[in-house]
Amino acid sequence: MQLRLSVLAAICAASIPAVSLAEPPPNWSYTGKDGAEHWGDLSPVYAACRLGKNQSPVDLSDIKTTRDNSVKFHYEPLAFNVENNGHTIQATPEESAQTLHLGNKAFTFKQFHFHTPSEHTFHAKYFPMEAHFVHQSDAGELAVLGVMFKEGEENPALQPLLAKSLKAGDKIKLDGKLDVMPLFPEGQSHFRLNGSLTTPPCSEGVNWIVFKTPVNASKAQLDAMRQMIGQDNNRPVQPLNARIVVEE
Repeated sequence: MQLRLSVLAAICAASIPAVSLAEPPPNWSYTGKDGAEHWGDLSPVYAACRLGKNQSPVDLSDIKTTRDNSVKFHYEPLAFNVENNGHTIQATPEESAQTLHLGNKAFTFKQFHFHTPSEHTFHAKYFPMEAHFVHQSDAGELAVLGVMFKEGEENPALQPLLAKSLKAGDKIKLDGKLDVMPLFPEGQSHFRLNGSLTTPPCSEGVNWIVFKTPVNASKAQLDAMRQMIGQDNNRPVQPLNARIVVEE
């Protein structure tokens, strides 16, 4: 998942730094000496990537309990700015009136971005793409909606994001307003657990909601997103440890 040091950079690719530094945190990547297996050694700020016990993503196969759905959301069409930040393709709304409710807690929609292939797995199965919709409460708590994509019919909500191929550092404003609801499954059954950001600084305490039903995207759309991102940008699956996955 991906925000830079504004709330959004850290999560994006998914990152939101939890502390303020005199110097910017070190660069990281998905391969080589700065790759995922080394994130926790790149800086003390990234220590949770190595030492954390509630890290994301995870394999969603060991479901312990079920309960009634406590997640409520709906997004009206919004104007978005889209950028290739070198780690992912991220879309940020120009206004922040949209709200997600988890029980009695409200979270404001901050941005969404993509990982190819998926980060979470279902019974060790990867999907060709996963989207993360990042939200933040007034108290700074994070909640992320994860949506899997499978190859199928063209998805109308992806087309505006793919209309122009963005290189790392490129930013554009989408023409008109984008309806993101086609990026969600019609059924809202999901898995819920506590986790972390999936990129440095790997901060924990993130509320994860991962939808069980994948959404369609055409092969051309999946290929175009993968080509724009330019690399596999999925962190390896992390141990579940003592966490409980709830099905709602």
